[in-house]
Amino acid sequence: MFEKFNYSPDQINRYYQAALKDLRLAISAGAPELVFYACYNIIIKIAMAVAAKNNLRVKSRAGHHIELIAMLAEFLEDQEIEDIAGKMRAKRNRDLYDGGTTTSLKEAAAYIVFCKKLVKKADIYLFPDKLL
Repeated sequence: MFEKFNYSPDQINRYYQAALKDLRLAISAGAPELVFYACYNIIIKIAMAVAAKNNLRVKSRAGHHIELIAMLAEFLEDQEIEDIAGKMRAKRNRDLYDGGTTTSLKEAAAYIVFCKKLVKKADIYLFPDKLL
């Protein structure tokens, strides 16, 4: 599912910055379904940044989001990432392929909290020499 690929620091940073942009969108979105989709995109973009940091590029095939999420949880050493992101992936698939789902305000707020924590963990992992 992954292949070796050498990414530049700029390329890694672009994935990370795209995730930060989506986090700002999620926070300001208002509509719970929009929050959900922005948060799911954050997870995937952070996973791609972490993969790139490890010179890995995911091949776009069936199940590649599952592999990205598992890899993210492994590299960030946090099983909660795989648990929550896996449930979000399944919900996204139900929404796309089974006629839709709903997201409550409470769920949307929890997704934002989760993604804020994820971004902080990723920031430390991706940029360990950055002064805080």
